[in-house]
Amino acid sequence: MFLVIVEAAIYEDGRWLIIKRSEKEKHAAGLLALVGGKVDLEDHPNDILEHAIRREIKEEIAIEVNDLRYVKSASFLLPDGRCALETIFFCRPKSGIPHAVSADEVAELYWMTTDDVLNHPSAPEYLKDQISQAAKILHD
Repeated sequence: MFLVIVEAAIYEDGRWLIIKRSEKEKHAAGLLALVGGKVDLEDHPNDILEHAIRREIKEEIAIEVNDLRYVKSASFLLPDGRCALETIFFCRPKSGIPHAVSADEVAELYWMTTDDVLNHPSAPEYLKDQISQAAKILHD
């Protein structure tokens, strides 16, 4: 069984919306990351991943997005031994002004270029890979 996670590579005006996860988070506390979270049983069964990512974005940074496009998927082990399956989507802001809805989840928001992310000393390798893969969509 997998824990299903969705994450958003949100892109606008040459920059990616990157968050710093709260120190209170159980997984990847204090690290730079994409916005996202778990798929819930309450998410609409049709297009469940897309529904979940839109919900997570709204819950965490209070914006709506469009232009959702699949980027990649990967699996990894969580500290508690469960296996997570994550799916990354490229998207663009549609409406709203991004801000941290809850400091317990999102400590800070940054707009960063691809190079900023790839060269940032606090960016985990998986984030660098996610942004590198998402950036390929810009050239398609």
